[in-house]
Amino acid sequence: MTEPSDLKDSFNGALGLITALPHAAELGLEVLEAETDHAVMRAPYDPRLVGDPETGVIHGGLITTLLDTCCGLAAMLSRTRPASAATLDLRIDYMRPATPGREVVARARCHRATRSVAFVQATAYHPEAEDKPIATATAAFILEGAAP
Repeated sequence: MTEPSDLKDSFNGALGLITALPHAAELGLEVLEAETDHAVMRAPYDPRLVGDPETGVIHGGLITTLLDTCCGLAAMLSRTRPASAATLDLRIDYMRPATPGREVVARARCHRATRSVAFVQATAYHPEAEDKPIATATAAFILEGAAP
């Protein structure tokens, strides 16, 4: 049985790993929610990250990074003790471009975790339009240093 202190340690350890990532800091990625097996993160709009200067649409690489990082956090939170998580497989389906000038949010949930692999699904969207996904992701992560 998972004790509340174990969950707190898992959260703090996973959050510490995410906030220590230099690329996450540079991109302004922020953790909004982190609970057992799920996470929500945001990426603010930044003109430096525009992929198409004519339209102002954010580069797909930012969406990919946001989804991958959020999925990794959800995978890390699938354990009672912090585990490092490395992306084993990541599939992203882009459904529409992000609206210029608006932040993007990702919500990820680990739906199954074995001793060494976590399986995660995620969606990227604008905060007021969660029902209109920008992209979805399906991912698998190798978990190291974890206890089930």
